[in-house]
Parts: sequence; structure tokens; C-alpha cells
Amino acid sequence: MKAAEACPCGRLDGRGRPLAYAACCGPWHAGQPAPDAQALMRSRYCAFVREDAAYLLATWHASSRPTHVDFEPGQRWLGLDVRVHRVSDADHAEVEFVARFRVAGRGQRLHERSRFVREAGRWYYVDGLML
Repeated sequence: MKAAEACPCGRLDGRGRPLAYAACCGPWHAGQPAPDAQALMRSRYCAFVREDAAYLLATWHASSRPTHVDFEPGQRWLGLDVRVHRVSDADHAEVEFVARFRVAGRGQRLHERSRFVREAGRWYYVDGLML
């Protein structure tokens, strides 16, 4: 993915234009900590699009982190809609989203309310409830 290409997470700038990957999820993938749970969730969606298992594992909380991440062969991510970003306190938040994808020609959607925790200045995905 080129830095000037639109970020797969779909975040828009103040004028409603898609943000470039370099100005959106790129810095988080390069090692900067995401500023909030929503930014982390968007960057994780982007990592699924890019099949970046290392980033997904690094941003998964140790209490629920799997040993590896499998990607569905032929899966094509189509878009992300963030519905709610709810902050419980300085170190806990939830993000509800719908991610659309296609596998073997069939459109599907993942609707989830994800829980995030911040530890030592970094946000981590804990788990999610399918809706």
C-alpha cells in the first residue's frame, strides 16, 4: 500500500475526503501508539485488510491474545462503519462497528462492540461482543 493511497479504515478529513494511509493508520502501524480506542480499532481493521498479523497480535491485550491470526483465503474487506465510540474512563473504552467483507463471492458483515484498555500509554483490544 502506498502512503498516499486512501486508508482502508475510511476515516475522513474535515472536508469529508478520505485520509491517506500515511496520515491515518500508517503511523500506528509504524509503532506510534494510537491516541484512543477508536483509532486503534480503525488501525486493526486496516491491519486485517493488509493481513498484518504482527500488528494485530501486538495490539491484542495479553489476557485474550491468541497465539496466531489466521486470514480467510480470498477474503476481501469492503468497508468500515464506526457506529459508537464510548469512553468509560481514561483507560477503558468501547467501539461499536460494522465491517463489511466478501468471501467466495458472498457479502458478509461483522457487527461488534469491542472493548479496549489502555496500559502504559498504549491502547489494546481486549475482546468483542458480536451484535
